[in-house]
This record gives sequence, structure tokens and C-alpha cells, in this order.
Amino acid sequence: MAKVPDELVRLERSAEEERAKLAGLTGEEYDAQCRRWQEAFAAVQAAVAAHAEATGTSRDEVEQALKKAVWHAQEDPAVE
Repeated sequence: MAKVPDELVRLERSAEEERAKLAGLTGEEYDAQCRRWQEAFAAVQAAVAAHAEATGTSRDEVEQALKKAVWHAQEDPAVE
């Protein structure tokens, strides 16, 4: 499994925290938070692609390693 840099882990955690903030929101608040989550998610995807290309690793392998690193290191932020 690919090793992922700490920066990727931080980006993924940040995106998951933005996703978790959607809970209970409606209307414009939901829409605004959804945009923040989408921006954070896009940053993760760009970083994953760049890391995969730089290391010659498949994007899927990097994504799997990233998910494993994040989810095994903390509880689901939606539960916090």
C-alpha cells in the first residue's frame, strides 16, 4: 500500500470535517456549507492526483492508503 504524506491526511480530515458540518443545516446555510465541503474535497482529489503522478502510484492505491490512514487514526468526524 502506498505511503501518503501528512499533508494529504490533513486535507482529507479537513474535507471530512466540512462534510460533517452539513448535519442539521438547511437552505442557504446548507448550500454554503456544501460549497465549502466541495472545495475541500476538490483540494483532496487534486492532491491525490498530484501525489500519484509524482510517485508513479495509481490514484486508486493512493486514495485507499489515504482513507486507511485517516479512518484508522480517528473516529468519524460526523460523530464528534
